[in-house]
Amino acid sequence: MTRKLLLVPALAAAGAATIAIAPADSATRIRVGDNYFVRPSGVPVVNVAKGAKVTWKFRGKSVHNVSVSKGPATFRSPTKSSGSYTKKLTTKGTYTLICTVHGARDQKMKLVVR
Repeated sequence: MTRKLLLVPALAAAGAATIAIAPADSATRIRVGDNYFVRPSGVPVVNVAKGAKVTWKFRGKSVHNVSVSKGPATFRSPTKSSGSYTKKLTTKGTYTLICTVHGARDQKMKLVVR
């Protein structure tokens, strides 16, 4: 309960575009929809601790993937329209993720591993 109370002011201070995830052992879920990550507009920033597992949940009519276009390590999900892809993040740094089907202009996010 304490972490949630501390996280709310941090989110407010950081702005609506940043999502902070505190514990390293938690599973973070990110929505992948038709031409967006997390939400339909803007470039979201998701913060996770080193060692966190991140799961991208695919929804929508079009196929998408999650691919590192810039970062300290590379990974890429299969291309799909449903289901999920999970990655344990063990290398600290900032990752730029895109959908290679739709490109960075339409589908991009930042993932910060601390």
